[in-house]
Amino acid sequence: MRILIVTDAWEPQVNGVVRTLQATTARLRAGGHEVEVISPDLFRSVPCPSYPEIRLAFAGRRAVGRRIEQFAPQAVHISTEGPLGLAARRWCLAHDFPFTTAYHTRFPEYVAARLPVSPTIIWRFIRWFHRPARHIMVATRSLASELAGQGLHQTMMWERGVDHALFRPDRAPHPAFEAMPRPIQLYVGRVAVEKNIEAFLGSKQPGTKVVVGDGPAMAELPQRYPETHFLGKLSGESLAAAYAGADIFVFPSRTDTFGLVIIEALSCGTPVAAFPVPGPSDILRDGAGALDEDLDHAIARALRCDRKDAAALGARYSWDSCTAQFFRALTFVAGEEESAAAATTWRSAA
Repeated sequence: MRILIVTDAWEPQVNGVVRTLQATTARLRAGGHEVEVISPDLFRSVPCPSYPEIRLAFAGRRAVGRRIEQFAPQAVHISTEGPLGLAARRWCLAHDFPFTTAYHTRFPEYVAARLPVSPTIIWRFIRWFHRPARHIMVATRSLASELAGQGLHQTMMWERGVDHALFRPDRAPHPAFEAMPRPIQLYVGRVAVEKNIEAFLGSKQPGTKVVVGDGPAMAELPQRYPETHFLGKLSGESLAAAYAGADIFVFPSRTDTFGLVIIEALSCGTPVAAFPVPGPSDILRDGAGALDEDLDHAIARALRCDRKDAAALGARYSWDSCTAQFFRALTFVAGEEESAAAATTWRSAA
């Protein structure tokens, strides 16, 4: 199958959306499918205000449409609600071409955390953007329920995966952890206001807090929390060593739709503490972590969890399963059993 993915989130950004698209694209290509990606690096662009890692492309419907027509896709997936996503959406509607979308970020809450804008106003845009989509891909059941409450019922599951060869329990701890007092409590992700990191940094549990990642809040948080160790961006084996070497992983965000870092930590055998919100509440099970509106309580309970239970839960997630769900959402037609059965085998090139 000739599959076109349109995304405003792409390399060199480092986040869950980009990693999910990279992993899915690689596996689709390995399965014999031809995949084209329309991303900001193909156009002139400017940094997104307050989030400069994201580039906003100068590309209208005609420019994007030419690339779509040159590729001649059999399926179009619009991954983001940015300028490229808007341009591709306009082209698809003008040409009566069916398309799928994805709801990666709880956008109304994300915007409200940064700007004095009511989530109600942003929801109007979300409903307008996704309503024409044939399917809206979501990572969790609770997110599907949330969209259904907004009148968007055409959701299909697209969970996330883990590279189990990299993220595994037998990794030696990161060297920086050697002299740190235990228990080591780890956060991995963007260092920004919408991630609610201060809820973690202000918690009262004894031990050492470690932050891995970068972002605009790095300009002030190290000065405000000098007892916290900020290691900056890590990747590959260094990141896996940080996960595996921590005693627990703390996920303070209330706006993420899934939390890829959660399952990476679990795959390294590290229990997770989080708020009981969509994402963590869909992933965590008894024994692998703890959910509580009081993050201190969640951390204390997660420290008592069995690392084997955490690793077992993390092992359930794979990029092959993630890719199969993505491909099924592209091809599935409700009520047609033969199409549904065929779509589950994404490795069979169409």
